Amino acid sequence: MEGIFGYYFRSGYQSYYIRGKYNPRTRLLTIKNIPVTYFKSRDIDGIACPMDFSASLFASKVQSNLKGAFVSQEKYKYTCPQLNFSYTLDVNEKNQDSLIRNAGTVKKYWKPRNEELVINTKDISPAVIIPEQPVTPGIKKDSAAEKVVDTAKKRDLEKLVTSFSQRKNIQSTQIEIESDSVRISFYDNGDIDGDSISVFINKVPVLTHQPLSEKALNMYLAMDSAHAVTEITMYAENLGIYPPNTALMIITDGAKRHEVFLSSSLTQNASVIIKRKKR
Repeated sequence: MEGIFGYYFRSGYQSYYIRGKYNPRTRLLTIKNIPVTYFKSRDIDGIACPMDFSASLFASKVQSNLKGAFVSQEKYKYTCPQLNFSYTLDVNEKNQDSLIRNAGTVKKYWKPRNEELVINTKDISPAVIIPEQPVTPGIKKDSAAEKVVDTAKKRDLEKLVTSFSQRKNIQSTQIEIESDSVRISFYDNGDIDGDSISVFINKVPVLTHQPLSEKALNMYLAMDSAHAVTEITMYAENLGIYPPNTALMIITDGAKRHEVFLSSSLTQNASVIIKRKKR
């Protein structure tokens, strides 16, 4: 079976396609690995708890119900509580298939917000991290001051690239993806202790001086079809209060989700290789 799962959390909403299995003999519906926002998160972009959906279907002419629970996976059972539920089919909605089709066109799970970065790997350039400065209406740009700012950014970038090249690159893992684009999210792994990172793609900086917290640092990566392999590297700007600099990287590839725990220091970077699956 397949469909769309959506929910509200605090001031946000997200939905995405799901696929599962239904056993007509036992009437049991199971869907594995549904990400549900951690209940203590500040907003819907907080850390997600991977949950397994299990429910029994009770159908009759009068009413159809799904009763079951979102069950925490073993790794997260002490932080992500089980969620019990009972869903009732809306008998007034005659065309259920149209809901799925329409929901797919307004799916918000993959839609980047204004503050998030969208990158095409074939267009990667250091310039992507130097955004144009906003202009206040009625105030003229100071060309001399603007030049000083641009020069300072350029020097900072050059210093960063030099430091990056002097550190040892440690490959954490290699992940094979099926989609032509993925969402990459970074969280502070453990206590929020002031860790700050820069992110490099194929050894080019695309995000710099970014603090890590329980809220996702997101970027959306469109893969270049001419290159099967992309390297994503985390550079430690500092070590926070509790060394080393650690992060949880989550790569969302369509319905699949890959978690990678990264650790970097002032002498080594942590990298992940993303490889396109051959079709």
